[in-house]
Amino acid sequence: MPDLNFKVTGVQAAARGLMPLLHFNLEISNQPPTETIQAVMIQAQIQIQSAQRAYNDAERKGLEELFGTPDRWGQTLRNRLWTHASTTVPPFAGQTKVNLPVQCTYDFNVIGTKYFYALEGGEVPLLFLFNGTIFYAGPHGELLVQQISWDKECVYRMPSEVWTNLMNHHYPNIAWLSIGRDIFDSLSEFKREHALLTWEQVFELLLNLSRRSPVAAAKTEGVTREN
Repeated sequence: MPDLNFKVTGVQAAARGLMPLLHFNLEISNQPPTETIQAVMIQAQIQIQSAQRAYNDAERKGLEELFGTPDRWGQTLRNRLWTHASTTVPPFAGQTKVNLPVQCTYDFNVIGTKYFYALEGGEVPLLFLFNGTIFYAGPHGELLVQQISWDKECVYRMPSEVWTNLMNHHYPNIAWLSIGRDIFDSLSEFKREHALLTWEQVFELLLNLSRRSPVAAAKTEGVTREN
């Protein structure tokens, strides 16, 4: 019976692609090595092991939305799901290498995007949890089927710049926000009423109006008196 083991050895951005895509280099080995594997359908859950690295002051501030203030990180800094990925492995015996494609998003409603964006460098500790189906040749040439063992996993420390460079390539000097349709309709009406040409102008005007509001002024006055 096959006993597959997995190891991620590297990662790079897809050379061509309309969407941001990373290729993780996946090394697969089987015991016994003489057994013929006809195909493997792999599903992988990828988690961010956020507690397995250090953070500077700017990164801690950027991660407060995910984990709260640093004084709470002893309870909140835990593994977070990044994404799921899948691939199909062609026939092999003993050992083989394939790419595990991972589609990335710049949607700031997604936990992974918020996490990666807050980092200024270093490595991202990733945990890969595997499952799926193995098709292999039996002793008489018959096709047999077996599930990948539930405990198959591996870790990989991805340089954070890989994700940053990928997003800079696809979205140079741009960030994406996903908002509800009703909010978008209200913003569109605001844009028309004020004869604004771009969405940057809409947000700049809203920010300026917010800073001039009585609530914002009261907060500023309170901070000034305390100082």
